[in-house]
Amino acid sequence: MKLAACDYTFPKLQWEQSLRIARELGVEAVDVGLFAGRSHLDIQEVFTDLPRAAKRVTEALNANGLRIADSFGQPGKVFEENAVNHPEAPVRQAAAEFFFRLLEFALRCNGSHMSLLPGVHFESESEEDSLKRSVDELAWRVEAAANVGVTLSVEPHLGSIVPTPKAASRLLDLTPGLTLTLDYGHFTFQGIPDTDIEPLMARTSHFHARGACPGKLQSTMGENTIDFDGVVRAMQKVKYPGFVVLEYVWTEWMELNRVDNLSETVILRDLLRRLEMASPMSAQ
Repeated sequence: MKLAACDYTFPKLQWEQSLRIARELGVEAVDVGLFAGRSHLDIQEVFTDLPRAAKRVTEALNANGLRIADSFGQPGKVFEENAVNHPEAPVRQAAAEFFFRLLEFALRCNGSHMSLLPGVHFESESEEDSLKRSVDELAWRVEAAANVGVTLSVEPHLGSIVPTPKAASRLLDLTPGLTLTLDYGHFTFQGIPDTDIEPLMARTSHFHARGACPGKLQSTMGENTIDFDGVVRAMQKVKYPGFVVLEYVWTEWMELNRVDNLSETVILRDLLRRLEMASPMSAQ
């Protein structure tokens, strides 16, 4: 199991400090977030001088024995802002420019994976029209990323155009080559059982792990209802090739600032390691 951490798990620390914590956690890599208005790395500063920003990131990762697992870009402070499927062409153009800059950032940091949000349903139109535009916009992004050796994924999330496993699966069916950054918690929050989520694992290239339960998008591991034993078995069944990211976050949205991120990250890390070692497939 390739474990990774996120630089955005500890937003109150300086960015380099978050990398030192990742190193002490014993993970291989780090997800680097470029989120409008709330990430360690300021989007405008990064995109203004990509060579300089990538040099800083690469040197800091190397200094801590880490590599980049994923470049995760969110170009808006809310989901609708600069969404990939925005109805207005100038906004979609801004989203496209963000994509190309993020892709260049990933490449300059020696990354081979990047994540985006899938878009939202705009109430001025039918859900089907919003979905079709997501498909159209993501299709060319998949091709552009693949042409330079980068795997593109989207994260199905609460408030997105694909809030359920069924909707996420349909988006993938309509967009050949697209993969998922899968976080069970967005479905668990809604009371959707693991058995309905598990089929998505075969179409997942990046995995976000954290505790969740019905009504709580992020919970302590004591409250958690996700069967991580089943998650590990599902990964082994499909020979999941990607990172398993310890993705506790700290933000006011959905009250995700109610958990001790450091302690819960350690508890989850140790659980995943035990489950992998205990799995019959790991002994083969």
